[in-house]
Amino acid sequence: MNRAALRRAARTEWGPLVGTVRDALVAKRLGAVPMTLAAVALTAVFQIVQNQPWGFEPVQKLGSVQARLPWWLALLRTPLSLFVPALDLPVWGALAQVLIVFGIAEIALGKWRTLAVAYVATLAGTMYARLAIHIGPDSVLGLPPEAAKVIDTGPSAAVVGLAVYVTWRYRAWFTCALVVLAMVGEAVVKPNLAGKEHVAAVAAMLVLCGAEEALRRRKPRRDDYRDRDAGGPATSRRTPEGRGPRRMVRALARRRVALALDALGRARQRGERACLGVPPAVAGGASRAGHDFTDTPKGGQRSGAPATRS
Repeated sequence: MNRAALRRAARTEWGPLVGTVRDALVAKRLGAVPMTLAAVALTAVFQIVQNQPWGFEPVQKLGSVQARLPWWLALLRTPLSLFVPALDLPVWGALAQVLIVFGIAEIALGKWRTLAVAYVATLAGTMYARLAIHIGPDSVLGLPPEAAKVIDTGPSAAVVGLAVYVTWRYRAWFTCALVVLAMVGEAVVKPNLAGKEHVAAVAAMLVLCGAEEALRRRKPRRDDYRDRDAGGPATSRRTPEGRGPRRMVRALARRRVALALDALGRARQRGERACLGVPPAVAGGASRAGHDFTDTPKGGQRSGAPATRS
């Protein structure tokens, strides 16, 4: 495969997403990702506080999730558990994940959908841990009872879920498949709680994407030209935002301007002929014959011709 083919493949795979992110960052800069910056700051604050002698216990009570906790307590702690860094991993990894993946998702999806998808992915991993411990270590999907004591925090499940959802939504099929295969490979090589929770997050996102795709196909397709002519917004199915192609809008505007100028020119010609006293029928016939009455005076004599004596 030559370089041109690789460029076309890369443009097809990442072009829409890269263009959306670039345009937002150029237009708003850091203002395009306020939720992501707040998430990075919150993660850094939790990391600093939990490493203090007085701060470890409060952070654990706010955002620490374990499979042995009651359901209601785990559900209350799950939202903040996204931003509590794991104790056995470097904090810069969590900060980089939040900054890059959350930032791209916030621009591509919006902040509220990004938070919702991140919460669903994290919740899927948390609930799977309880089910896997109940199944037991004899099954491929199960976990040993000791996994109930593992502290389950960090943004990794949310990051995996957002990566799958965003790549699916922007039709980056190769990247989406690569993320899914990477998570499955991680669970096979290292079948611990974290690896299997990532697979659970991927499964939840695939179910969510499949449901959205089914709902989208059930909805009637909109006619771009009909909506545009009726004064409604022109939509396009190529981009998730539904924005119409700019080239079509420009062509329509140029066509309308040309029609308006043509109508104005015709009205001006009719006004000039009315002032000169030329009947419409005569003017039309002369125009078809190639004659011009614009220089003919009221007496019917063309300018420059000798006057006829009576």
